[in-house]
Amino acid sequence: MSQSGIDRRRHPRLEQKLPFKVAANGYGFSTTTQNLSCVGAYCRIKKYIPPFTKVAVKLTLPLKSEKNKKPYTVDCTGVIVRTEDKDKSGFNIAIFFNEINSAQRKKISEYIDQFLPPGANPAAGSSGPRWGK
Repeated sequence: MSQSGIDRRRHPRLEQKLPFKVAANGYGFSTTTQNLSCVGAYCRIKKYIPPFTKVAVKLTLPLKSEKNKKPYTVDCTGVIVRTEDKDKSGFNIAIFFNEINSAQRKKISEYIDQFLPPGANPAAGSSGPRWGK
């Protein structure tokens, strides 16, 4: 956040606990998100994984389509961009989704958008300002 307290992220974050699986270097972790955007997630795991490590991610969104009554699952690849050791009970990690298909990214955005006030997601539509014109 900037000094004025305004969050200038391009993609809004939702602070919500959702089922989340992370796998790296032969280890798998089941956890929950602390926050989520369509480009990444923040969660807590028990083992240290250094920044720049590539990870497999599985995220379960409680979206139910008319055809399928199961929650929507996002499978993608990410890279750890930050690891924080706040105390001895685990590590907070920030993951950037670097390999995710556009349909899955859109599902995450749709999920987040349902919790935002109308017009709060500048990345959702194309009616926003055009930079560089």
